[in-house]
Amino acid sequence: MPRIPLSWLAEHVELPAGTTAAQLAADLVRVGLEEEAVHPAAVSGPLVVGQVVELTPEPQKNGKTINWCRVDVGAHNEQADDGTLTPRGIVCGAHNFGVGDRVVVALPGAVLPGPFPIASRKTYGHVSDGMICSARELGLGDDHDGIIVISRLGLDAEPGADARELLGLGDEVLEINVTPDRGYCFAMRGVAREYGHATGAAFADHGVATPADTAPATGGFRVEIADDAPISGRAGCDRFVAQVVRGVDASRPSPTWMQTRLTQAGMRPISLAVDVTNYVMLDLGQPLHAYDLAGVSEPIVVRRAVPADRLTTLDGVDRALHPEDLLITDSPAAGHGTRVLGLAGVMGGADSEVGSGTSDLLVEAAHFDPVSVARTARRHKLPSEAAKRFERGVDPALPRVAVRRVVELLLEHGGGTADPSLTDVDRTEPVPVVRLSLDLPARLVGVPYTHDEVRATLEEIGCTVASDSGADVVEVTVPTWRPDLRVDVDLVEEVARLRGYDAIPSVVPSAPAGRGLTVAQRGRRAVARALADDGFVETLSYPFVGTHQHDELALPADDERRRAVVLLNPISDEQPEMRTHLLVTLLDTARRNVARGATDLALFEVGAVTLPTGPLVAPMLPGARRPSDEDLARLEAAVPPQPRRVAGVVAGMRERAGWWGPGRRADHTDAVGAALRVASVLGVEVRVVADRDRAPWHPGRTARIELADGTLVGHAGELHPKVVSALRLPARAAAFEVDLDVLLGAHPDAPVQAVPVSAFPVAKEDLALVVARTVPAAEVFEAVRVGASSSPAGDVLEELRLFDDYTSEELGSGQRSLAFSLRLRAADRTLTAQETAAVRESAVAEAGRRVGAVLRGSQDSGLPTA
Repeated sequence: MPRIPLSWLAEHVELPAGTTAAQLAADLVRVGLEEEAVHPAAVSGPLVVGQVVELTPEPQKNGKTINWCRVDVGAHNEQADDGTLTPRGIVCGAHNFGVGDRVVVALPGAVLPGPFPIASRKTYGHVSDGMICSARELGLGDDHDGIIVISRLGLDAEPGADARELLGLGDEVLEINVTPDRGYCFAMRGVAREYGHATGAAFADHGVATPADTAPATGGFRVEIADDAPISGRAGCDRFVAQVVRGVDASRPSPTWMQTRLTQAGMRPISLAVDVTNYVMLDLGQPLHAYDLAGVSEPIVVRRAVPADRLTTLDGVDRALHPEDLLITDSPAAGHGTRVLGLAGVMGGADSEVGSGTSDLLVEAAHFDPVSVARTARRHKLPSEAAKRFERGVDPALPRVAVRRVVELLLEHGGGTADPSLTDVDRTEPVPVVRLSLDLPARLVGVPYTHDEVRATLEEIGCTVASDSGADVVEVTVPTWRPDLRVDVDLVEEVARLRGYDAIPSVVPSAPAGRGLTVAQRGRRAVARALADDGFVETLSYPFVGTHQHDELALPADDERRRAVVLLNPISDEQPEMRTHLLVTLLDTARRNVARGATDLALFEVGAVTLPTGPLVAPMLPGARRPSDEDLARLEAAVPPQPRRVAGVVAGMRERAGWWGPGRRADHTDAVGAALRVASVLGVEVRVVADRDRAPWHPGRTARIELADGTLVGHAGELHPKVVSALRLPARAAAFEVDLDVLLGAHPDAPVQAVPVSAFPVAKEDLALVVARTVPAAEVFEAVRVGASSSPAGDVLEELRLFDDYTSEELGSGQRSLAFSLRLRAADRTLTAQETAAVRESAVAEAGRRVGAVLRGSQDSGLPTA
């Protein structure tokens, strides 16, 4: 985000003396520019101008020669015993200054960039009472070979003067957040304009074209615009300005004031040519580029890439180019427009880079299509400073003004001469004219703006308002620096913004009857509450996964969950797919928590998965205009199904140890129980069936959850040991995942009927059934439930609970005993002993018929007994 040094901003708009970054932020927020951060001054504490009055070279045993200096720092000098002030003694290892030179001195208590605090210290046999500073030590550049001598910078000040103010090191810097439609605020010019809107301060527009800037351009370096394949019919380049400057010492350092401002704005000073183009870009908002004229051949051709094109950009990366990339090319002996010089609006190439031997420059400023630049920058992952501005919209009237300013600075600080001829290929379209009803802002915003207020506000932002006197509908010509203003509601937003958002009343609309959460929304919230009540913690994870995550879950090569939607422009190249099930990302969250010491876990997530139904390819919609209804329909058709699911993971201790007992480790029953609770909350009857072939679960401890008609709802159980090991989770970790959309689809439509609470006493019965170990407990449970509910006593089963699973040699090989607790209660009577016995016998009989169960203690006779 842009950084705004206050002293630089003051060159464009009147800032009251003593304005702080916090005050500036408060003013800008009123017009929609939010504060991102306030960066303090680069140097704090006493930094002063000093004059060297003595310098004594002292050779050292290590071969180095240091200078013992006496430096006059004015009122900051040492006080002698007799009350007189004497120069401070300072040790310095540099040798590019002498007696009489005025230098920059950091006194004890100063803090230099780093941070590097300065204090008196003994070194080389002296007490050095401060430090004589170089440019690098003050954060003014990379020059560390010599001390700053202020006379060589064209500056002058008396000993003891504040060097922070002299060098611009005392500035606070405000970093602001700019919305995508306000690209003009990526420059001091734009921010100053907005400050003027916020406070009424006088604004001086340095981006206004002079008569010389509007005069016809003749001669100049030949440039051709040959965009034969524009994106959505919009030319990639509609203006190209260039001028030749000869005899410039382009590699020399830029002036200190410029380096200071670039550093404050977050850019590294490099050389005069580069710094000047960056400075003008930050100042006016127009990106520029300087080419080594010796490396460029006429004509320059702006065209789209062809399959054979490649470019080594300034970052040293060799790039294969895409047919949509707009290129700056020149014409060497190999042919017309055959050599690629740069990616238009994004980054230049290394071949024409300004170097130490450059003396003749070609300075270029152009206007490029935002969509074309944005796609190229993202395709090549090059978020350059130029691309940030072009993709948000740059003023097409700026290129010639910016080139003139760059040439002036180059000649002033690097010498040389500018060619009188100039290139200006201008194919820009007239700025749009928007018809606006003067009543519209008041109708949409709810504030009674008068017609005069609307007119004045639009003229304040640079619009031209043309109409007959008293007309209710006006024609508004928007300024060239506001490409975001295209329709009448855009102008309404500007009126509301500049007249003050605080003037807009807060009115809570009344909700019409029948509105509220849908059944699905209420169901999902109920599920989340129920799991949270059960001790689970809800998490959210990104839906992006990679092949390696499927491998960690041991998914077979032909598993349908590996078939995923692949993103063309993923956030991470390692995770280019959209998840097809929740566990893959939830388990990654669990792994991260375990790695950080949280080994007792109960996590869940409610989220969407993406299921491809075929070779889906989202259509490329046109840029810079609203998509048609047909475009939107094609886009909608390309969206794959995204059902919602809920998944959970339990690991470590489910019940902690304490004085009450040893605690209990989480196991597969916790996962199955959580899945069943989800179904219960939604009022859906499900059944549990053993499943031995479903990764990533354990083949012997996995349950398949399904509806009564066999429709798959999900799975639950213990994770496979290999998966647990791969993810480094606690042993016997368990998980579940169920399809919420399937459960919500089976949700009964009829409202739940309240049942009166019986006032009659409960009867309790326990029974233990012996079955083969291969019989799932869920099947025995279901048999007991059906049998107890269909007894001659009627449906009096209030609660059924499995409370024991027992094995022993006495039961026999391959057998186990399952003990159930039955709570029986009738609504209209007290149950008799005969009725409770009948319920018991019916339950045992049904279990025997369905799963071959016998009552424990009667397995020798083979007869169930009560």
